[in-house]
Amino acid sequence: QVRLVESGGGLVQAGGSLRLSCAASGADFSIYGMGWFRQTPGKQRELVASISSHGTTNYLNFVNGRFTISRDNAKNTLYLQMNSLKPEDTALYYCHAIAYPKEYWGQGTQVTVSS
Repeated sequence: QVRLVESGGGLVQAGGSLRLSCAASGADFSIYGMGWFRQTPGKQRELVASISSHGTTNYLNFVNGRFTISRDNAKNTLYLQMNSLKPEDTALYYCHAIAYPKEYWGQGTQVTVSS
């Protein structure tokens, strides 16, 4: 069983930055593919960025170079550095871990970007 706890969300003005963290416990963090998803009310949860167990990263088009996903296996922690935030980035951000067939979700951290 993997436990994921997100932190780092908050209220920021447009153009500002936030760094999300996801602390993992309960299993060997290094073997899991990790990702950040986000969700707004009435919409499906969408992938923002992912990083494989080997460090290969993938970003959705709307990120457009503004976000950076990284992981520190020694600290069992996943990060998402978000720069140049826009009001449309406002959402509940979730941490996700997968090592097929097992997958786990955190409880989410709220990011609100004011215009």
